[in-house]
Amino acid sequence: MSVDNAEFASRIAGDVVVSENPGDAMRKWRERIAVKQAILAREMGLSPSVLSDYESGRRASPGVGFIKKYVSALVKLDHNHHKLLPREIAPKDKSAILAIGEFNEPVKAREILEAVDGTVITGGDKLGTNIYGYTVVDSIKTIYALSGFDFYKIYGATTERVLIFTKVGLGRSPMVAIRVVHLKPRMVVIHGPKTIDEIAKALAEKEKIILSLAGNKTEEQISSALAKLQ
Repeated sequence: MSVDNAEFASRIAGDVVVSENPGDAMRKWRERIAVKQAILAREMGLSPSVLSDYESGRRASPGVGFIKKYVSALVKLDHNHHKLLPREIAPKDKSAILAIGEFNEPVKAREILEAVDGTVITGGDKLGTNIYGYTVVDSIKTIYALSGFDFYKIYGATTERVLIFTKVGLGRSPMVAIRVVHLKPRMVVIHGPKTIDEIAKALAEKEKIILSLAGNKTEEQISSALAKLQ
């Protein structure tokens, strides 16, 4: 897959993941390149009825594997028509990263938890893990605005860090985004909801990531508390 196609794939996947209606988002992308359900389904190696069920919402939200297959097939079918133009989906806002820093000395995960006034959801047995950096990101802008290459910038100097996602609904989208890229953080903090989606918990456990829910601190207060740990 070319660099441009990889960027298309990243944008489409992000759009589907963060959409309140993933099936509808999938349908709109398919219609954008004017491809019939039957053709896309054949390229994906499944029956048209299955794809129809996802697009109509008759099936539960698609998983990571299905989204990968869908995006790959869509980009491949578009190759000769070029209706997924980069200028139309290029990032308009690069301010997804709200704060980023590296610690002078390793900080334990439990100290991060205290700094964000958080509650551990998964990985409670890993709170002695060393964390070497932090990044606070606007979750919507991160998924929508950052290209596949730019997404890696949130890892700073090392992946041995904590990613704090703000403006989160249920916590699923950030974990799905992490799931589909190769680099994984050691710890993820979800800021916004009172509870976290079960799928987000399952993905965190699968990736062996410490997942926690932030307390009542604002984005600015969290960024300030983490900066003090430097």
